[in-house]
Amino acid sequence: MSDRTANLLGVVGLAVADRIKDTARDILNHAGETPAALVVIGYGAGPSNDQLRRILGLSHPGTVRLVDRLVADGLVERREGRDKRAIALYLSRRGRTLREELLKGRLAAIRPLLTPLTVAEQETLSALLHKMLSSMETTDMERRTLCRLCDHRVCSNCPIPADERAET
Repeated sequence: MSDRTANLLGVVGLAVADRIKDTARDILNHAGETPAALVVIGYGAGPSNDQLRRILGLSHPGTVRLVDRLVADGLVERREGRDKRAIALYLSRRGRTLREELLKGRLAAIRPLLTPLTVAEQETLSALLHKMLSSMETTDMERRTLCRLCDHRVCSNCPIPADERAET
């Protein structure tokens, strides 16, 4: 493996992460795991606090504080869970609107990095990224964590699909 290639990939990864973080802060006026929480909750499966905690990699108290803030901001609603022992989390109308803005903003922030590439180069890069991601040995939880900011609607033939039916 070329150390130069690995180093350059690391730099591109940080550039992408910084752009996403800046865009999310501009749209939501919050940083940290708030954007990822909106995306994950917005998938509509009604995750519990514990499921959200595990996907985001937060402590239990940290997740409770995050959800309390999202509820106070009018972005998330707590509803009765499937088994009545846990609370299910869903986005409010305002939460869905901000999630949409966040997902669009995320893609808009990343797209400029691709503009120097020709269409053929972008297709090659897409195939290489797909190959890299699909070769990763990951659990469903790790895939959910990796895709916590993904817009699944634009990712056809996902290289690392998480089984939504699996217990999180």
